[in-house]
Amino acid sequence: MRQRRVTPCCHALNSGVRRYHVAPVLRQRAKVAMSHFEPNEYINYEKLENNINIVRKRLDRPLTLSEKIVYGHLDDPAKQEIERGKTYLRLRPDRVAMQDATAQMAMLQFISSGLPKVAVPSTIHCDHLIEAQAGGEKDLQRAKDINQEVYNFLSTAGAKYGVGFWKPGSGIIHQIILENYSYPGVMLIGTDSHTPNGGGLGGICIGVGGADAVDVMAGIPWELKCPKVIGVKLTGKLSGWSSPKDVILKVAGILTVKGGTGAIIEYHGPGVDSISCTGMATICNMGAEIGATTSIFPYNERMKKYLGKTGRADIAALADEFKQHLVPDSGCHYDQVIEINLSELKPHINGPFTPDLAHPVSDIGAVAEKEGWPVDIRVGLIGSCTNSSYEDMGRSAAVAKQALAHGLKCKSKFTITPGSEQIRATIERDGYAKILREVGGLVLANACGPCIGQWDRKDIKKGEKNTIVTSYNRNFTGRNDANPETHAFVTSPEIVTALSIAGTLKFNPETDYLTGADGKKFKLEAPDADELPKLEFDPGQDTYQYPPKDGSGQHVDVSPTSQRLQLLEPFDKWDGKDLEDMLILIKVKGKCTTDHISAAGPWLKFRGHLDNISNNLLIGAINIENGKANSVRNALTQEFGPVPDTARYYKKMGIKWAVVGDENYGEGSSREHAALEPRHLGGRVIITKSFARIHETNLKKQGLLPLTFADPADYNKIHPVDKLSIVGLKDFAPGKPLKCIIKHPNGSQETIMLNHTFNESQIEWFQAGSALNRMKELQQKSS
Repeated sequence: MRQRRVTPCCHALNSGVRRYHVAPVLRQRAKVAMSHFEPNEYINYEKLENNINIVRKRLDRPLTLSEKIVYGHLDDPAKQEIERGKTYLRLRPDRVAMQDATAQMAMLQFISSGLPKVAVPSTIHCDHLIEAQAGGEKDLQRAKDINQEVYNFLSTAGAKYGVGFWKPGSGIIHQIILENYSYPGVMLIGTDSHTPNGGGLGGICIGVGGADAVDVMAGIPWELKCPKVIGVKLTGKLSGWSSPKDVILKVAGILTVKGGTGAIIEYHGPGVDSISCTGMATICNMGAEIGATTSIFPYNERMKKYLGKTGRADIAALADEFKQHLVPDSGCHYDQVIEINLSELKPHINGPFTPDLAHPVSDIGAVAEKEGWPVDIRVGLIGSCTNSSYEDMGRSAAVAKQALAHGLKCKSKFTITPGSEQIRATIERDGYAKILREVGGLVLANACGPCIGQWDRKDIKKGEKNTIVTSYNRNFTGRNDANPETHAFVTSPEIVTALSIAGTLKFNPETDYLTGADGKKFKLEAPDADELPKLEFDPGQDTYQYPPKDGSGQHVDVSPTSQRLQLLEPFDKWDGKDLEDMLILIKVKGKCTTDHISAAGPWLKFRGHLDNISNNLLIGAINIENGKANSVRNALTQEFGPVPDTARYYKKMGIKWAVVGDENYGEGSSREHAALEPRHLGGRVIITKSFARIHETNLKKQGLLPLTFADPADYNKIHPVDKLSIVGLKDFAPGKPLKCIIKHPNGSQETIMLNHTFNESQIEWFQAGSALNRMKELQQKSS
């Protein structure tokens, strides 16, 4: 039998504060922890309650759920200035999670801090470095062989500094967090943009860069601009082919890729109870595609059911006691409210090339023909961190089973990505995996795979125009397979499965018929599946490495000749002068995501080596001067060449440079390499019409100046051949715009004003050269 106990901590009882130590679950097959709370971790709802009461008394108004959990984690709730959208909050998150691609740089930065051990429970998850090629087992073994050096570094660094390590094959970070670490009221930060997945269990889970994670792991209060709160009121009930994925696809169409910037999306209303816990996680996960800080659902019976099934009934019992703090107050105020009637919601499919281009499935075939998009589907892909739950796999299997009963298999290639080892083992046991294979599916490793570009695709050539449909979250140009002509659409797993069987975007499973092997026409029935297995989850193989109590004797290997790992050197401090006559490395035209700034795919192997990965700097961005990617003019030689080479040339010549960008610059992944690389290669300023939240913070952390045009039309005044000067830096202050002098080649000048969002401590990061430099300065002063 599984056992789990919640025991009061003696120290906590002696101090008069009731805190709960969550002991590990014992599995049937082996005495190994399944929900991996570390020995020093407590669920402290009483502290949350105390902080909420202090803030409630100060603000004297009803609070949203988002406010309760965020303000409940304030470092100083009695004195913290609180104004939505304006003030910076100093927070104390409960834990940190890092995926293997971002963990490399995060751990390298933590090593540079000189601290002996992390101050909060933290974990590393090996999910990004496994390339989809031949199938689960073969791909996993190949990844272990290729990435042995990196996995060894992460394993030993985790052991030395007190960080839990989920080995390759464990599963995708966000599914592991949902199964083990998220709980109602938690504040968790993760070095991946889809960390908000944990909001499906009522937690405030926020994606950040590695430098932010280092702050939290170092025990330093973490800064976040006080978020606005957008309420999404759900009424009615999901039914038929409509799914939780359709909720966020609809919201993305309403808010667009930047509509949630600076806000938490808080779902509420009677419709919430018709959505499973993992369905709520799907909705929260893809909130990253609208720029939201995070998304959250209120604690309810569906969460309680999921907690119980994943061995955490004791946490659910605690949550029941404190439920008034895990739901919004009646009469609370939202900065914006969207209403969606789930009973009227139709299945959606979004894309191509952007996740906010929303279409009902019933319309997509006609729209595709009108727009000239390929209607034949080459590949259908289900799974990923967004849609790989037991329920997702069950609904897809229910569709596949109907096709098989009529002698049909998928016309399109079809792949399945389980979200975790637990999901993989359970769908194998319960027969879902067998059905999905029989319909033509290939089960991939428990990893991100094609969703992040880790896909060794062989069925097309680069440049070949084609269509794929996925249950993923992100479909930017070239993201999945590095082919800019791949038209990627995102939808629910069951719609992906139905479309893959039909082989065309012109198929609407709600109304259209298929022809069986016997020549008879039939219609697919709307899928129905259990949200959780009737039996207990099968945990599968044990893939977790606990950090030892004392890791001081552990040795961490970083070879000076390694091409995968590189210890960090501190960035140079600000010299106290204005930034005069900077060259423009590139003026970017249109959308520029973190995929454009620091590509993933084959570049993932260099995530621990700053100099090597800097060779992908801005290679996907479109240069406004010639309309090409990775082709910019060298202002000194007048020759066009790759962006990284040009940046290195300027750095060698001691010349500072800037980047000029468009709207929502840096949207997408939490990828801090997109900030580290320009800093490493001599960049100083990024000027845009607007920034995505995570990227703007990442730039600040590395000592760069992210600035925005006071008048967006001034974007048109700057030409790639101009020189830029940022003046007034000696008087750099919060809320005070900076002056930019544009010097044209003909000798004329223009002056424009640039805004910023720096506060006093962030200005100190700039002056010190980086947030890490500033941390070391403060350590030296205190020692």
